[in-house]
Amino acid sequence: MTTTSALTGSAAIVGIGATEFSKNSGRSELQLACEAVLAALTDAGLTPADVDGLVSFTADTSGEIHVARNTGMGELTFFSRIGYGGGAGCATVQQAALAVATGVAEVVVCYRAFNERSGERYGLGQADRAMDNTGADRAAYSWMTPFGLNTPAQWVAMFARRYLHEYGATSEDFGRVAVVDRKHAANNPAAWFHGRPITLDDHQASRWIAEPLRLLDCCQETDGGQALVIVSAERARDLPQPPAVILGAAQGSGDDQHMMTSYYRERISSIPEMGLVGRQLYTQSGLGPDDVDAAVLYDHFTPLVLPQLEELGFCGVGEAKDFIADGHLELGGRLPTNTHGGQLGEAYLHGVNGIAEAVRLVRGTSVNQPEDVGHVLVTAGTGVPTSGLVLGADR
Repeated sequence: MTTTSALTGSAAIVGIGATEFSKNSGRSELQLACEAVLAALTDAGLTPADVDGLVSFTADTSGEIHVARNTGMGELTFFSRIGYGGGAGCATVQQAALAVATGVAEVVVCYRAFNERSGERYGLGQADRAMDNTGADRAAYSWMTPFGLNTPAQWVAMFARRYLHEYGATSEDFGRVAVVDRKHAANNPAAWFHGRPITLDDHQASRWIAEPLRLLDCCQETDGGQALVIVSAERARDLPQPPAVILGAAQGSGDDQHMMTSYYRERISSIPEMGLVGRQLYTQSGLGPDDVDAAVLYDHFTPLVLPQLEELGFCGVGEAKDFIADGHLELGGRLPTNTHGGQLGEAYLHGVNGIAEAVRLVRGTSVNQPEDVGHVLVTAGTGVPTSGLVLGADR
């Protein structure tokens, strides 16, 4: 494996922790964050006193100093936040890895916690909350909302309709993503939909949300928290859990990028920001699509899973529908995907729970563990400035 990045292999994820995933947590977002952080540190064999760095999302309501005070951490030498919603997921780990690799911090925790079902519901878009705090976003929404484009599902429906038109895909092709996710979630005791798989007929019978998106094309709304602990690869070898070494970590914003509404590009059936992330990941890690053994793909809406497979080189443009129909996302398939159930089946934690599943895949402890997993590719929010990771075992 030939690499071109000093970041490659310099840091590892050594701890993962989460609260339960629910529809009504009954406690504050700060408490959820602290519970997840403490669980991740316990998993890593570390204590709050060991932590000197924290990273989260700009959307997170739990400030670093409050998480530090309430968990018993001491001085912090590094703290950072990433914007653009779910697109921040893998970028938080990138920030942590960069801090560790450069010696700015030694133990960095990434966290995300919210009451997204019982509190502020992102699925409602801007319907009942203030516009985003940047003037550019407010201007963009002013062009869309008068025409009924108010929610994420409505925004994605525009892309989905064009994808169907260009490549001859159908609603059933989207539905197969949901069926695989729910099949995997059915085996996962931590998943909200544990024990509740669906069929393609169930998907097709579910009600329309914003055509061509049905209810079962849309991710959950979840209360919960998830955290990850990152240290140097060298230190990781002295800790109790097998490390998930960070082989690649990248961010990407494409030409003429908007927040889930990049309708002004020449083509709107692709997500070039994910292609940009993929090229960086492969360059950094020295790997290619054929070297990836499993994937965790951001699945807030099923239609955007298909162009991810294409942008990341697992199949040709317009061929994702056939790649999925041939069973390649299943256990035993070419690319076992979202083995935890994804955001459709396990929980919607802005993708951070997907990173935790990638760690389990590297450790060999997933409830749906494929054979011989050496490299796992993870993606963050799609349709927005995004990020990705490649994790591998310490071999």
